Amino acid sequence: MKLTTRNLLLTLGMILAIALSACGPVATPTAAPATEAPTATEAPTAAPTAIPAPTNPDIILATTTSTQDSGLLDVLIPLFEAETGYKVKTIAVGSGAAITMGQEGNADVLLVHSPAAEVTFMSDGWGKDRALIMHNDFILVGPAADPAKVKGLGPSDAFKAIAAAESTFAARADKSGTSTKELGLWKKAGIDPATTKPAWYLETGQGMGATLTIASEKGAYTLTDRATFLANKDKLQLEILLEGNNALLNVYHVMTIDQAKWPNTNYDGAIAFLKFMTEPSTQEVIGKFGVDKYGQQLFIPDADKTDADLGL
Repeated sequence: MKLTTRNLLLTLGMILAIALSACGPVATPTAAPATEAPTATEAPTAAPTAIPAPTNPDIILATTTSTQDSGLLDVLIPLFEAETGYKVKTIAVGSGAAITMGQEGNADVLLVHSPAAEVTFMSDGWGKDRALIMHNDFILVGPAADPAKVKGLGPSDAFKAIAAAESTFAARADKSGTSTKELGLWKKAGIDPATTKPAWYLETGQGMGATLTIASEKGAYTLTDRATFLANKDKLQLEILLEGNNALLNVYHVMTIDQAKWPNTNYDGAIAFLKFMTEPSTQEVIGKFGVDKYGQQLFIPDADKTDADLGL
């Protein structure tokens, strides 16, 4: 009996050993060896979305010479074209001539600085949209010797002094925003040289850059926007003699043409330009323009303001 039991136990032990060997040894779990995290594979860069070509890609911008002569449009127009796919033909004239182009259907969008004329343009139905863009200021410049002794005077007294001294004054006489402002300052001074035509009142019929050059050559006074003067200062024998007066504010707006007047104008392109000029990114470019070269802003961005904020 004992033998039988022993044999039974041996047999069971052998069966158990065979079963365990078939299953293989039980491994003791160990920590996985430290390895570098797998390098993330960069997602393929998506091809830039192509700008859909406008149905009518060509627009005509009529603008004042100051935006051209200052160099601002040389910065903004390429940005606009790259962003929208439009192609801009810029015609830089005085604000009065630019507004006339709009009235005649010879421009799609205007960038001008003659607020009173702009209000009339809109109220007469020529314009559809008008947006405040920026401002700078007008300054009175002249020879360093200042023969009329205008430095330190207010605008009216300065213009009276020029007339009394019969010092040469270079006037644009081109119905531009600058010319309109100048004539308004003479009127406030009680003088009308544009009508009386005294010998000292030199009408150039030219844009701002050319008029500054003539004033420099003639040793004359002239009224100019600050941006154009600073952009040309190194070539001029002129000094700033009057600045910082609220009466010398110089404000710019964009206006589109009403298609009810001129159905063939490119309104889509015009409104695209207006929206571009009021975009925060464009306003930032405007605000920084000239700072690196002249140490000051040539234009102050105003798209977040109203005309009333600027006293218009």
